[in-house]
Amino acid sequence: MSTIKGKLQIENRLHFVRDTTFTEDASKIHTGHGPENMATLRNLAINTLRSAGHRNIAAGLREISYHPFTRPLDLLGLS
Repeated sequence: MSTIKGKLQIENRLHFVRDTTFTEDASKIHTGHGPENMATLRNLAINTLRSAGHRNIAAGLREISYHPFTRPLDLLGLS
């Protein structure tokens, strides 16, 4: 029973972040592979920020936006 509860907590945590920070439920992308592709990109952003030590994803996005041409590449190890 605890593994199911754990999976639900992870799913709820991820969906909550994607919906509140990226307003995923209000997205206008509804056709083809667009929704799945955008969900993948949002998950990549969330996981990259978390692996860089950001606990608050919205605050992490704001911090990165201050240096939009260098900071995201630094996080991905591409600079």
